[in-house]
Amino acid sequence: MSSKRAKTKTTKKRPQRATSNVFAMFDQSQIQEFKEAFNMIDQNRDGFIDKEDLHDMLASLGTIQEDYLRELLTTMGDRFTDEEVDELYREAPIDKKGNFNYIEFTRILKHGAKDKDD
Repeated sequence: MSSKRAKTKTTKKRPQRATSNVFAMFDQSQIQEFKEAFNMIDQNRDGFIDKEDLHDMLASLGTIQEDYLRELLTTMGDRFTDEEVDELYREAPIDKKGNFNYIEFTRILKHGAKDKDD
């Protein structure tokens, strides 16, 4: 029986796959940056970037938290006073979640505020 089995069992070896070795293109610091970026996008920390993670990431582009921006403006560089920040925020595009939309803000600086009728 073993001789019959040996004759019928003709296993072909699969050709060895060529590895892409894509990670050899990057040094350790670049790989670490990729990992950090992945972890920033993977909001629910499940090891996968799913639809909700992408939605949250894309929704946050072009915004910064109002409180964090206030802190930066009053503690770094040419420090603003609280009154100056309040004046800046008076017409600033800030949503209900407290996100300052700096893309819209730069549009306002370049072209002026939209009329409420528009």
